Amino acid sequence: MTTLPRFLALPQGSFFLFGPRGTGKTTWLASTLPDALVVDLLKPEEYRRLAARPERLRELVLGTPAGNDVVIDEIQRVPELLNVVHDLMESARGYRFILTGSSARKLRRGGVNLLAGRAAMRSMHPFMAGEMTAGEVAGEAGRGFDLETCLRLGTVPAVFSSQDPESALAAYAALYVEQEVRAEGLARDVGSFSRFLEAAAFSHGTTLNVSAVARECETSRTTVAGYLELLEDLLLAFRLPVFTRRAKRRLAAHPRFFYFDCGVFRSLRPAGPLDRPEEIGGPALEGLVAQHFRAWVAYSGVDARLYYWRTRSGVEVDFVLYGADGIWAFEVKNADRVRPEDLRGLAAFGAEYPEARRVLLYRGADRLAVRDILCLPAADFLARLHPQRGLERAVRAV
Repeated sequence: MTTLPRFLALPQGSFFLFGPRGTGKTTWLASTLPDALVVDLLKPEEYRRLAARPERLRELVLGTPAGNDVVIDEIQRVPELLNVVHDLMESARGYRFILTGSSARKLRRGGVNLLAGRAAMRSMHPFMAGEMTAGEVAGEAGRGFDLETCLRLGTVPAVFSSQDPESALAAYAALYVEQEVRAEGLARDVGSFSRFLEAAAFSHGTTLNVSAVARECETSRTTVAGYLELLEDLLLAFRLPVFTRRAKRRLAAHPRFFYFDCGVFRSLRPAGPLDRPEEIGGPALEGLVAQHFRAWVAYSGVDARLYYWRTRSGVEVDFVLYGADGIWAFEVKNADRVRPEDLRGLAAFGAEYPEARRVLLYRGADRLAVRDILCLPAADFLARLHPQRGLERAVRAV
């Protein structure tokens, strides 16, 4: 995988680093900590030795100089190693442990040692637009960030940096099903889970109706609810809660569902001759913006949370960022011009929260100010979004 500068800052002490497969955790750590001791639990022989005798980790670590960095890749495969890590951290030898994982399922089980708060929690996300413009991708100098390409392929580094990104994207979901779901025995019926992945893609960017998906997959509602939890544990999807602070109206109760990457969504979403382009293009753009906001919050370390807002009557704002930077409301439109009805949700939100900054992101080329709402080209905004800068800098004119 091509190494690009990433926005994630290296913590001072030990930390967990979670992220879906292919987001560049291992590549980033190899570049950032080239002298670290690396224990790769994806290697069959390493996994077998440590699963059979976790105490062997102590011997490996003590064989390196005190104060060295120790990377344990895919720690969720042998959670018992965390007991050894905890003991070594208390030995005052100064080791820094970096514990990566592409699944949180086993680590969420009761009894797993999460190091009693001695390790920070960090997450790695697909490329942000700013990271893609900061270097070369797949050896093509100056390729950088292109909105159309990202909407089609997503921004997962393992896919975007591939010599054949279309094939890599097509194989991505199958890789997860084979290496995570089947190998770990996480779902009893892998075929049913695969059908669920496809059915859930129709709910990307909307509230997911569990009963409807269950009927589509010809399985029970309880099974689909379990699959949804599994998706989140595998870091393949997330749900956005409704923003309810100081609410004066009756609001929607259910969260919105997103796959973690818009390219993965498109690879799972069947497309046929009866599908209108906006049925796929609109959710893909919303997903791309959502994954940028999640990465921005994670990398910046600001006290902020991501929500959406929707009244019971159907008036909606796609994203609300609430935190130290104030209240920001964002609407996303996959259109090259701004229509009056596009501003309806933001106008209603402004009436409810007059202190909120309101922004519409669209596919046009002009910066506009309409009824105190800033309308910005989505590509420009995403390219300017940087964790070390506030949202004010991202919306400001160059």
